[in-house]
Amino acid sequence: MARRVTINQDLFTKGGVITERDPNFCIVRLRMPAGMITPAQIKEVGEIASRYGVEKIHLTTRQTMEFPHVDPSKLDGLLAELEANGTSLGAEREEVVNITSCLGTRNCKFGIIDSVGLAEEIDKKFFGKELPVKVRIAISSCPNGCESERLNEIGITGIQRPIRDPGLCTGCGTCTHYCREKAITVEDGVVVLQTSMCMECGFCIMPCPFHLISGTPPEYRITVGGHRGRHPILGRHLIDVKSQEDVIRVVDKIIYWIYRQASTGLMLPEQLDELEFDKFKQEITAMIGN
Repeated sequence: MARRVTINQDLFTKGGVITERDPNFCIVRLRMPAGMITPAQIKEVGEIASRYGVEKIHLTTRQTMEFPHVDPSKLDGLLAELEANGTSLGAEREEVVNITSCLGTRNCKFGIIDSVGLAEEIDKKFFGKELPVKVRIAISSCPNGCESERLNEIGITGIQRPIRDPGLCTGCGTCTHYCREKAITVEDGVVVLQTSMCMECGFCIMPCPFHLISGTPPEYRITVGGHRGRHPILGRHLIDVKSQEDVIRVVDKIIYWIYRQASTGLMLPEQLDELEFDKFKQEITAMIGN
């Protein structure tokens, strides 16, 4: 007689365990904030996968990994080993899922903010929080938008405004070659910045050969209600804040607002007007004091 295998059905209530097309198997998604993992951890992830019969590992668009075609009867042991490795079970359902981020000021020459550090802090506070809708949070260290942050329910972008010393500027025009928006021109030997065209990326600051362009302190631009999917939607601008602590405060308020106000069955972008986004924006602005 074949041995009867017991499957812990409670594990399927967790967002990181996803039933496959073949319902006899499941996908296991890992938690990996900012997509960061140590060499030792990634080596152990491979060894764990091999021990549990996983032939290939899937790298997802949200900077994490998935084990496809997992036998559900092995989930308890598999998840225990992943937890011990620091690569625990991820999220997928109506909750805050894996926080994504570019490398930011730790590695990228274009970086304005420490996006990885911010992602790790947001992960600690909000990952896996159950909500009426799925909430994706993405962070880009500059307006290049490598993480497509404005296509997420909550997007955070690092920005920096250029400051030029008109009394010392020679009008050489070097900065004009680095402005991707063509927002800087030289008119009669004078550098002119079209602020309406400036994306506040700070790319014009470092190339100045005479170091006459400086920048305002880095800020964080927060957008709400973006969505990728089959009908992409850009998030709406909520507020610009000046510190990582303010970002955490605003994200906390956004998530609480979603928790209390949003309905199930609809994506967040489809509900923003019903949720009185403009009123919420005014409340956030008043709270931060901008």
